[in-house]
Amino acid sequence: MRIFRSGAIRAITATVAVGLIATGCSSERDDSDAGGKDTFVFAGAGDPKSLDPSLATDGETFRVTRQAFEALLEHEPGGSELVGGLAEKWESNPEGTVWTFNLRKNVEFHDGEAFNAAAVCANYDYWFNWKGTYQSSAVSYYWQTIMGGFAKNEDAEAPKPNYKSCTAKDDNTAVIEVNEPSANLPGGFSLQALAIHSPKALKEYAKQNATAKGDAITYPKYSQEAGTVAGTGPYKIKKWNKGNKEVSLEAFDGYWGDKAKVKNLVFRTISTEETRRQALQAGDIDGYDLVAPADVTTLEKEGYEVPTRDVFNIFYMGMSQGANPALKKPEVRQAITHAIDRENLVKTQLPAGGKAATQFMPDTVAGYSDKVKTYPFDTAKAKDLLKQAGEEKLSIDFCYPTEVTRPYMPAPQDMFELMKADLEKAGITVKPKAMKWAPDYLDATDAGSCALHLLGWTGDFNDGFNFIGTWFAKPGKQFGFKDKKVFEAMEEASAEVDHSKRVKLYEHANEVVMDFLPGVPVSSSPPAIAFAKSPWTPTRRSWPKRWTG
Repeated sequence: MRIFRSGAIRAITATVAVGLIATGCSSERDDSDAGGKDTFVFAGAGDPKSLDPSLATDGETFRVTRQAFEALLEHEPGGSELVGGLAEKWESNPEGTVWTFNLRKNVEFHDGEAFNAAAVCANYDYWFNWKGTYQSSAVSYYWQTIMGGFAKNEDAEAPKPNYKSCTAKDDNTAVIEVNEPSANLPGGFSLQALAIHSPKALKEYAKQNATAKGDAITYPKYSQEAGTVAGTGPYKIKKWNKGNKEVSLEAFDGYWGDKAKVKNLVFRTISTEETRRQALQAGDIDGYDLVAPADVTTLEKEGYEVPTRDVFNIFYMGMSQGANPALKKPEVRQAITHAIDRENLVKTQLPAGGKAATQFMPDTVAGYSDKVKTYPFDTAKAKDLLKQAGEEKLSIDFCYPTEVTRPYMPAPQDMFELMKADLEKAGITVKPKAMKWAPDYLDATDAGSCALHLLGWTGDFNDGFNFIGTWFAKPGKQFGFKDKKVFEAMEEASAEVDHSKRVKLYEHANEVVMDFLPGVPVSSSPPAIAFAKSPWTPTRRSWPKRWTG
């Protein structure tokens, strides 16, 4: 995973200057204190995948699109409470199957179209009726996760749709119905992937198709070039210069909320931590994400603002059983897990506050269990388990991403090398496969083509299902397993309306997952972000909601 989003999360709402600028959040400085600059340049660690957030799953995309698109709900700055987005108020029936949204008035899309309930329903019905490659989990992951399948599923094994309908009760009231209650709601209504587009733009989108050849996805042209996409956010996307690895946005004068205080935003891809730091120190950029742990103190001493966000992520080694039959054997999965020295990885690769993981969610999420089965580092035991499985000569592909750093994975190649060495000490032959992060690596891991691979997740909203349900609620190609006990535990937790009971069910589900052991939860970490000295440095108390990455 990929997404670095959650205003839902005390961990991630973090951030800082551009969100401050984009949303007009209050600060202790005078509004004019921008030094006369009209452009803010921010460096991310990887290229965005798409200018249409509904086709994406990754934080580098959402960092850009969040400036231009808004969902029905948001999260309070710095907290975990849902607040109004394009909907001022919302409510559900007691069963959690009918959701009514009272929409903001006088909201305009970037292309001049009016925002209303019909526009909301046009979006949800558009996604529900996707066909062809759009039904691939690599393309429509979030729709399938939140709302299930499609009006006409083309894959017999695709999940049944939970989405039922959207009705425009009047111009300012949209009613969305689902077939069954879900732990993904109402949090799912806050996702960037379900942000609202202009109906006029949707008609243009529908003229183009995504295509697939093997694991490779070709995204529709409109999503790769500025000009067609249109949201309601404080900035509109102006240009995507892929050669210079830059996306440019400009302030939207018709924005319904507080107007942007800086005219232009530029998102620049700088893939390495060192180069991002040097660019900030040279004055070439005004801020960057994913600061190397070793650089935090240096930058602070030089006067830069370097806030560190709370832990709300998980880094894991995935095991794709469909890519290597040996992974179907529990002893092999256990051996691989025992072979990894997670404490050493945390100590050498993560910033202060990093923690070795015991399960597929951090301990900051309700539903974390202290009773899961653990697999401590033990090379001798790993060798013994491989022998029991008849896999003493195990050879396995191990994919890792290049040209990117992630909040949970500051230095992918370094982390890969440590784990590779651990596995080789246990007698496993590792065949490295380096791949560019987007779209190659993300598409390949989604398709289950990488036997071992490195990924992670930062929560979208504050519910345990958003972590463990993301991977283990139903069969998926990434992990490539089918286990009735795991899926039933997830289904029971998801359907429970009572929060306290659902938390207990999440604890049980974590225990079931770690008994089965579909992959290796490795660590959680508090990512840091850096901003230039005055005039851009915001106060910590003014950290806004829109600038997560």
